[in-house]
Amino acid sequence: MSQQPEYDDWSQLMSVVKEAADNDQHAMLLTMLMTPDERESLVARVNILCELLKGEMSQRQVSQMLGVGIATITRGSNELKSRTDTERDSLAKLILK
Repeated sequence: MSQQPEYDDWSQLMSVVKEAADNDQHAMLLTMLMTPDERESLVARVNILCELLKGEMSQRQVSQMLGVGIATITRGSNELKSRTDTERDSLAKLILK
């Protein structure tokens, strides 16, 4: 009998997150899935994307403001550049206040 993990790709996990959100259980799920450090990193990542989408500061300024390395900012910037205008617009609507 071969043993297989329950989840083996990102789309399966996203289905679980969507179901949790639909049932107002997303906070519980994400809190249990991530350590405090991982949650802090995720907040930083969202802030990086917010600042890059706003385009008001240089990558170096964003790095200094958020206390993260310039390489982290660059990875966020590269991820945004790899997306379509429609995807970037959708992201901006989700995360910009």
